[in-house]
Amino acid sequence: MKQTITLLLVLMPLIIFSQECDCISKLKWVKKTFEENDAGFVHTLEKKTELAYQIHNQKFEEKVSTIKDPIVCLQNLYQWLKFFRLGHIGIRLTDEAKKTEVKIDSDKIRAQYKDWEKLEVDTNDFTTYLKSKKNCDFEGIWLSEPYEIGVKKVGEEYLGFIIEADGSFWTEGQVKFKIHADKTATYYMRDHAARNFDHAELLGKNYLQMGHISLKRVLPEFVDDAPDTKRYFKIIEAQKPFIETIDNNTILLRIPSFRIAQKIYIDSLISTHKAQILSTPNLIIDLRNNGGGSDQSYYELLPLIYTDTIRGVGVEFFSTPLNNQKLLRLAEDTENDFTDSDREMFKREYEKLSKHIGEFVNLDSVIVDKTSFDTIYPYPQKVGIIINGNCASTTEQFLLAAKQSKKVKLFGTKTFGALDVSNMNFTLSPCGDFELGYCRSKSYRIPDMAIDDVGIQPDYYLNQEIPKYEWIKHVTEILNH
Repeated sequence: MKQTITLLLVLMPLIIFSQECDCISKLKWVKKTFEENDAGFVHTLEKKTELAYQIHNQKFEEKVSTIKDPIVCLQNLYQWLKFFRLGHIGIRLTDEAKKTEVKIDSDKIRAQYKDWEKLEVDTNDFTTYLKSKKNCDFEGIWLSEPYEIGVKKVGEEYLGFIIEADGSFWTEGQVKFKIHADKTATYYMRDHAARNFDHAELLGKNYLQMGHISLKRVLPEFVDDAPDTKRYFKIIEAQKPFIETIDNNTILLRIPSFRIAQKIYIDSLISTHKAQILSTPNLIIDLRNNGGGSDQSYYELLPLIYTDTIRGVGVEFFSTPLNNQKLLRLAEDTENDFTDSDREMFKREYEKLSKHIGEFVNLDSVIVDKTSFDTIYPYPQKVGIIINGNCASTTEQFLLAAKQSKKVKLFGTKTFGALDVSNMNFTLSPCGDFELGYCRSKSYRIPDMAIDDVGIQPDYYLNQEIPKYEWIKHVTEILNH
C-alpha cells in the first residue's frame, strides 16, 4: 500500500500540469525540473552568473510565448538547455509523439517550404551530360539516405538540388546545399535549418564530405584509385567493431561505439584476436565518431595497453526523489543484462541516496580509484588512438585512462567535451509528448580539470592539410618511425 501511495504522489502533479501544454508552460516545467535535479546546474551558475541566467530565461520566455508548432517548441527547449553545456542534455519525442509526427499533414509542410530556393534541372538531360563527363569535380548525382541529390555548377558555386526525397520536408528541385567558391559549404537540415561547414572536399573520386555529412557518388562513374578512401568509409560507416591488418607492424582496431550492446562484440573481437594484438608492434584504435556508452565496454582494452597504475577521478551523485527513482528502474530493468548482484547494488545505492535528499553523495566513498593489472605486455609497443570532435562521454573517460599508458598517443582533433556532468536521466513531460534529459552526477575533476565544452586535446593534431581518409596512413607512418 505504501508503494502505491508513493506512485500517486508522483503522478498527481503531472495530471494537474497536463492541462497546460503550450510552449511557455513546457519551458516552465523544463526550467523547474532542471533547476531542482540537474547535478551541474549550480556549477554552471557559478561560472556564468545568475544575471546571465536571468537574461537567458527572459529571452526564451519571450521567444516561446508565440510558438505554436510543437516541433519548433521542442527545438527551442533544447536551445534553452545549451546554456548549461553542449552535451549530456536532451529533449526527445516519446514513441507516441513520434507516431503522431508521422501523421503530420504533408500538404501543410510542403506549403511551409513552397517558396524555398529551387534549381530547375531536367534530370534526363543532366544524367546524359554526366555520363559523358570526364573531369572529376563536385558535379554529379550523389546518394545520402534518404536523399538522392544532384550537384550542378552554377557560376562559382556548386548547388545540390533534390532529385528524390521524402516528398514532404524536401521536394524535387529544392536546393539542399551549396558549396561556395572558397569550398566552404552550407547544408540545410530536414527542418531547413542551415548548417555551415568550413570545408567541402572530395575523398578520392566518389565520396563527398561536408562536416559530418557524407555522400556517395552515383554518377558519373569514376574508377577510384585511392584505396585509403574505401577503408575510411568502411571505418566511418561501421556499425560494429572490427580488426584489420594495416602492414606487418600495425593492426587497426575500429570501435564505432561503446554502447553496452556493443560490449559483447568488442570483448569477442579482443578475445579472438588477442594473440595477434599481443604479437604486433603497433596498434591503432580508431574511435572517430564514438559518442560513448558504458565504461564496461572498454574494460577489456585496458590490459592490452597498460603500463602504469590508472588513476580515475570519481563522481558524486545529486540526491533528489526524481533522480533516485532511476536506480529503482535499473533494479527492475529486464532489457539489459544486469546480474542479480547489479540489481542489489542499485537498491543499496537508492537507499543510501534517499537518506541524503538535496545533497551530493559519493557512492564509492573514494575520490580517486586506482586500477592495476598483473602484466605489462611487451606488444603492442606503440598505441595510436584516433579521435575527433564527435568523441564524447565514455569515450573521453577511456581516453583519460588510456593516456596514462606510456605506450599511448592521441591523434586527430580535440574531442567534444561531455564528461564532467554525467549519468543521464530522462523524465517524461507532464503533457506526455517529450522527455527531458539531464544529469545526476558531477565529477571531482570540477573545476581544476574540466572536460565539458572543452574536450581532450590530441598529442598529434591532424589538420585539414591531411585528408580524413589518410589519417590511418599518417598515424601508421608515425608509429613505424
